[in-house]
Amino acid sequence: MKTKGSDLQAQFQRLRARRGPKKAIIAVAAWMLTAAHHILRDAVPYKDLGSEHFTRRNKEHAAKRLKKRLEDLGFSVEVRPASAGVSI
Repeated sequence: MKTKGSDLQAQFQRLRARRGPKKAIIAVAAWMLTAAHHILRDAVPYKDLGSEHFTRRNKEHAAKRLKKRLEDLGFSVEVRPASAGVSI
């Protein structure tokens, strides 16, 4: 079953960008096997963390990665925290 917006899909997308689709599939399968082992061992339910889990986990790292990507495309970028109450 394919599920959009899951943490497994996000993990696959992250790994596919760096390692390619075949290695990403194997890495996600290993991740699923490890998760299944811990779920069965500890008798806890599975909790999907959502597709934004990796971005929420480390915002500074995501900002640095996106800044570098834009600079590689030829843009000049300045990163600063957004002011409260300001929207575009």
